[in-house]
Amino acid sequence: MTTIRTRFAPSPTGMLHIGGARTALFSWLYARHHGGEFFLRIEDTDRERSTDEATQVILDGLRWLGLDWDATVVYQSKRQASHVQAVEKLLREGKAYRCYCSRETLDVMREKQRIAGVKPMYDARCRELHKHEDDASPFVVRFCSPSDGETIVDDAVLGLVAFPNQELDDLIIMRSDGSPTYNLAVVVDDAAMGITHVIRGSDHLNNTPRQIQLYQALGLSVPTFAHIPLIHGADGAKMSKRHGAVAITEYREAGCLSSAVVNYLARLGWSHGDDEFFSMGQLIDYFDLSHVGASPSRFDQKKLDWLNAQHLRHAPIATLSPLLQQALELPHANIQPPLSDVIASLQARCKNLHDLTKGAHFFYFPPKDYDAKALKKNITDETWPLLQLFISEAEAMPTWDATALHQLIAGICERHALSMGKLAQPIRIFLAGVPVSPPIDITLALLGKEVSLQRLKRAIHVLHEASL
Repeated sequence: MTTIRTRFAPSPTGMLHIGGARTALFSWLYARHHGGEFFLRIEDTDRERSTDEATQVILDGLRWLGLDWDATVVYQSKRQASHVQAVEKLLREGKAYRCYCSRETLDVMREKQRIAGVKPMYDARCRELHKHEDDASPFVVRFCSPSDGETIVDDAVLGLVAFPNQELDDLIIMRSDGSPTYNLAVVVDDAAMGITHVIRGSDHLNNTPRQIQLYQALGLSVPTFAHIPLIHGADGAKMSKRHGAVAITEYREAGCLSSAVVNYLARLGWSHGDDEFFSMGQLIDYFDLSHVGASPSRFDQKKLDWLNAQHLRHAPIATLSPLLQQALELPHANIQPPLSDVIASLQARCKNLHDLTKGAHFFYFPPKDYDAKALKKNITDETWPLLQLFISEAEAMPTWDATALHQLIAGICERHALSMGKLAQPIRIFLAGVPVSPPIDITLALLGKEVSLQRLKRAIHVLHEASL
């Protein structure tokens, strides 16, 4: 049985955006679902535009998404010798030829075709031209494309797509500087890597008949092609920066969990019934190309935000702890209160890691100031004696836990015929600096007796005693 082999082959000339990340994910999932192999090839033959920074963004983005690759990364620029050998083979076998047409000659030819109402394309005038091998004139190498019949792409997503060969002119496969062009290099490299399935965006579909012809001319096995429809914005227009076509790592910086982004990317064009929430394990189990749709999908930021909230609420605390520790820049030992307890108190109410970090901040850093609107709304003359009474009775508590603290606050409020909020909310503001925290009994229990009373006394001194 043939081992399934897929690849992701980005060009390091810019960011790894959401469309490229989805292509990588689909290729990875297909390989993992079938127990196959997934490879990464950096197509860096455009040396002027390729950068090490862009390559690093690609690697970082794939690692963050959890898309590991088999074997070492292949850099296309290091395989030029193999590309040249393929061109020389085609030349020897009369399946390619040297073209000496200048840019000016080609411009004149295309202008005449436009005037005649004909599709501008190379007219193969150099096919039968015989030049001496020592001719010093600059040339490119063109492939002898068939002029009759059709080239059929049996696409795993789009079905059968026919391309009339007469509309495919003789493709340049080597530039005048001796460097290979994209279509030649990708065919040679995919064949050398044993790629069985080429999964990529539908914007590559027009390249596919040319590549099939090159596979056949070189005597190589043609892989299965699967072209995924492009991602559009919510307004139906082609995806752009205004729709969220940013570097995939920017979603990490926005507080997204990688599991949520993977889940969302998988649902952009693929479905499994009406299910929306998937773990990585489920995606591997369920994914197949037969459930990839043929129509463009639409990017919806609100849907991503919703999924992120779901993943955050279901994420193991052990997964969130190091992320929160890093975000708060906490030490690696003796963290009090324990991160696991703080996360458990906040997890259900947070939508992203920024929410979690913001909600957890006061547990580890005392407030520098207090929310002015919250003070105005919740602090009255009767607040101060209530707080003093709470502190006095809390100091005498033998047990400092949520149950005992709830009973203490409830008891004080009951004796004074007040709702619990009249005491709980001022305590919360003085502990956290803001009017939002986990339930006050849990907040007090997590902070501990010493820290809680210390913060309350400081707030009373700063906000009340200092003003008398």
